[in-house]
Amino acid sequence: MNQNKSILLTGGTGLIGIKLTEQLLAKGWRVSHLSRSAGKNPQVKTFLWDVDKGEIDPACIDGVDVVVHLAGAAIADKRWTDERKKEIIDSRAKSIRLIYNLLGTKKHQVTSIVSASAIGYYSDRGDELLTEESPPNTDFMARCCVEWENAVDEGQKLGLRIVKFRTGVVLAVDGALKLMAQPVKLYVGSPLGSGKQWVPWIHWQDVVDMYMLGIENESFAGVYNQVAPNPVTNGQLTKAIASQLHKPLWAPKVPPFVLKLIMGEMSTIVLGSTKVSAQKIEDAGFKFKYPDITSALAEIYG
Repeated sequence: MNQNKSILLTGGTGLIGIKLTEQLLAKGWRVSHLSRSAGKNPQVKTFLWDVDKGEIDPACIDGVDVVVHLAGAAIADKRWTDERKKEIIDSRAKSIRLIYNLLGTKKHQVTSIVSASAIGYYSDRGDELLTEESPPNTDFMARCCVEWENAVDEGQKLGLRIVKFRTGVVLAVDGALKLMAQPVKLYVGSPLGSGKQWVPWIHWQDVVDMYMLGIENESFAGVYNQVAPNPVTNGQLTKAIASQLHKPLWAPKVPPFVLKLIMGEMSTIVLGSTKVSAQKIEDAGFKFKYPDITSALAEIYG
């Protein structure tokens, strides 16, 4: 049990933040959140910050051992205007710098930073199998992840243990899966583009368990891909969802130009092919609860 251990989460009210908070509380951690607004969970103390204004409650780090950085403006909520792109990057990079500025000026006991990143780091790479050593891509998603990770790495100057997880497409009842399942439920499900592009997916429970490993194992450091060990193509994923929902797939594939028309530059999220290796995290001793797409979807829709 960790009665004496205290953790501060940014992005604690997001999909993973909520589930991770529950698991930490269940294991006896003291959990607090950094948020733009007051929290709703009576077990969690919420401190306020405003990243744009550079404001943060200095009391947020009192007694804290580990900071988990999950905050970031949603990637796919709005079109990628220049202003939105800046917002997407600042909400990730500027926010962790705000915490580091505080750690640099105030007495504290923080030892570790466990941060999200994303497989957007590699972006669209066809059939190449990508490891943590693979170089980043050069498009907006990749630039965003590079700036994000560089900002997180600035914590090394403060002598902190740094863990970064490059998260894939998280499958849960809400989020990306809901969007993918909607057309299938309406009998108009079909692969997007060629359907041959790789989707580096992961079940939400494995994401939470991986964060727990990064938080609790004090010898754990560096960057890890946060994806299931068995990637699938967009076509295979669509088929697996349809099979799980007992719906036929008869609609023609959605042509790339239609998606580009609807989504603009953001269409790379669904048309890009990113085949990502989970070897490094498995070698570190992590055991996946949902290593294959069938078991993952069966649990979610079960």
